[in-house]
Amino acid sequence: MMKFSIPKMKCGGCADSVTVALRKLDAIAPIEIDLGKKEVEFGGKVSQDAVLSALAEAGYPASNAQ
Repeated sequence: MMKFSIPKMKCGGCADSVTVALRKLDAIAPIEIDLGKKEVEFGGKVSQDAVLSALAEAGYPASNAQ
């Protein structure tokens, strides 16, 4: 599983935009979003760089969540 912190994700619309950006990547497993923590978690065979790039292009820069 991969987990990322997305500070700009503040509402359901933001979560939808993040989901759309991630679904454009190949091999993403079910996506779990926690708006309270501003985090997204998912599994899949995609590189971290590809995820960070896709989220940044969608307007939601992210970092690894600990």
